[in-house]
Amino acid sequence: MKIFNAGIAWVFGLIVYGFILLPVISLVVFSFQATALPVPPFTGPSLRWYEELFADSGMIEALANSLVVGTISGLASTGLGFLAAYGLARHRPRGAKIARAVIMTPLGVSYLVIGFGLSITANELALGRSLVLVTLGHIIINLPLAFAIILSQMREEDESLERAARDLGAGELTVIARIVIPVVLPGILAAFLLSFTLSWDEFIIAFFLADFDVTLPIEIWSQLRTGLDAKTNAAGTLVFAISLVALTLAYILSRTTQRRSKGS
Repeated sequence: MKIFNAGIAWVFGLIVYGFILLPVISLVVFSFQATALPVPPFTGPSLRWYEELFADSGMIEALANSLVVGTISGLASTGLGFLAAYGLARHRPRGAKIARAVIMTPLGVSYLVIGFGLSITANELALGRSLVLVTLGHIIINLPLAFAIILSQMREEDESLERAARDLGAGELTVIARIVIPVVLPGILAAFLLSFTLSWDEFIIAFFLADFDVTLPIEIWSQLRTGLDAKTNAAGTLVFAISLVALTLAYILSRTTQRRSKGS
C-alpha cells in the first residue's frame, strides 16, 4: 500500500511539474530554432534569433531600461526596508504594529490596482507616464518583501552586541555600519535580488506607467502582437535566465541565513 501511495504521489508530482515546466522548456528549446516559427519540428540548434535579438535596438533599449529600473527599485526597496526593519525592531516606537501593517499592505493589493492608481495620480498631477513612475510602482510592491526578509534577520541575540558597542562610545551610524549591516548582510542581499527579480519581469505596473521608454516585458508583449517568431522566444529565455540566476543567488543567501540562525 505504501508503494502504491508513493507511486501515486510521484505520478501526480510529475503531472504537476510537467504543466509548470513544459511551457518554460518549450520557450527555451524553440529560442534555438533555425526557422522563423517557434513550433515543431525543431530545426536547430541555431543562435540566429539571439543574434537578431541583440541587433534589435528596441530590444536592447528595453533591456537596458529593465536593468536600470530593476536595480534602482531593488536598491531603494532594500534600503528603505532595512531602515524600517531596524527602526521597528530595535527602537520599538509607539504604533510599531500599525507601521508594520501599513508597510505590508501592498502585498494584499493587486498590481492592477496599484498601477491604475498611480496612473490616475500621475495624470491628476500632470506628471505624465515615465520610467520614473514605473520605478516608484516597483518600489511600492517590493518594499514589503524586502522589509519582511530583513526584519526576520533582526534577532534579539544580536541586540546585545549593539548595546555593547554603544556602551563603548560608538555612535548610531557606527553601530549600523559595523555591526548591524554585516550581521544581516545575507538577508539584505537576498532582499535586493528578490526585489530586482520582481521588478525585472513585472508587466502590469510597467504597462500602466511606461511611456515610449518601455521595459523588456512590455517590448516582448508589443512584438507578440505582430505574431509569433523565435526571436520573441529568445527574449523570453533571456528574461527567464536572468530571473533564474537572481533567484538562485537569493536562495543560496537564504540558506546561509538559515544555517546562521540554527548555528546560534
